[in-house]
Amino acid sequence: MTVTQPEPGVHVMGNPGAKVKLTEYVSYTCPHCAHFEEEAGDPLRLFYVASGKTELEVRHLVRDSFDLVAAMLANCGPIARFDRNHAMFMKEQTVWLGKLMKTTPAQKNRYGAGTQVARRMAIAKDAGFYPMMQRRGYDVTTVDRCLADDKMAEMLANKTASYIRDKGVASTPAFAIDGVLLAGTNSWDSLKFQLDLRL
Repeated sequence: MTVTQPEPGVHVMGNPGAKVKLTEYVSYTCPHCAHFEEEAGDPLRLFYVASGKTELEVRHLVRDSFDLVAAMLANCGPIARFDRNHAMFMKEQTVWLGKLMKTTPAQKNRYGAGTQVARRMAIAKDAGFYPMMQRRGYDVTTVDRCLADDKMAEMLANKTASYIRDKGVASTPAFAIDGVLLAGTNSWDSLKFQLDLRL
């Protein structure tokens, strides 16, 4: 599947001429999003996107500082690596989010003290993001450089605000087909039904 980035923080996979254009709004700290990825990630990409029937656009709805750090690292590196980075953070959510939920008061204090970059690096360290990214071929210097990208952090926050304000996205996962937000659609069964209606 080809991967393009029409604008910063937005990734599009699949055939630009596909009959159906699907947008997914996702949060890495959202348990429902992780469940959706586990259930739908492979069939959606294999049977709908890779077949050329559906173009998939992924947009971030950043809910908190943990979510922001994961989104920044999912966007780290070449555009073509995004999809597998995305899948890794989703499929391992219970592990890394569980670590962050068990942090000590001293660790949590680091998330609210110092520069924004230092805070993001502290979260990444405690969550185990460095070894996760190393498994994907990223060295520590590259991870640190991505975490230090204040412009990326600001852009993700601004886009989140615009999706809520202008697109009416109130929760995740949320989906739109051909630009129209789908009501009552937040599971693979309900989304598959919507896709099949249009194919």
